[in-house]
Amino acid sequence: MARSSAQVDRGDGDLLDKLVSINRVAKVVKGGRRFGFAALVVVGDQKGRVGFGNGKAREVPEAIRKATDSAKRDMIRVPLREGRTLHHDVQGRFGAGRVVLRAAPPGTGIIAGGPMRAVFEALGVQDVVTKSIGSPNPYNMVRATFQALENSVSPRSTAARRGKKVSELSIRRERSERVAQGKSDE
Repeated sequence: MARSSAQVDRGDGDLLDKLVSINRVAKVVKGGRRFGFAALVVVGDQKGRVGFGNGKAREVPEAIRKATDSAKRDMIRVPLREGRTLHHDVQGRFGAGRVVLRAAPPGTGIIAGGPMRAVFEALGVQDVVTKSIGSPNPYNMVRATFQALENSVSPRSTAARRGKKVSELSIRRERSERVAQGKSDE
């Protein structure tokens, strides 16, 4: 039973909450079944910070509140190019779920299904192309997407880590592309 909704929480810095899925679970006891609910929520500020959380409770609103609180505690920062897309293509994997995230030109939009779309809308990405391979389980898809986003780095941080300038990184890439095409470097 998967539902999706959006609500803006004005109390915590204008965070966007996306309900990815609600799952009804049953515990069989002597007197019959006891029903509970598990909720998966994605929270983001639409400026490069996003987190996810899950919560379980006997009532739906309580499960959603627990999941939202968990998501707000574990937010990550993702570097975005021009504030609208990823810097480079990345892959993520969690369990049997695999995802491929690709940067896209302006005007492409969010081409992603279900749980991944919620992550990118909360993150503030406007242009991205994604592919999910393997398990369609929303928990695995969200975790695989987060694993891929954690592996995403900006050219600025790569240059700082190597002790280079950003311009030197792009010059080397252009050179390697020319060499791959068989053109001389002179």
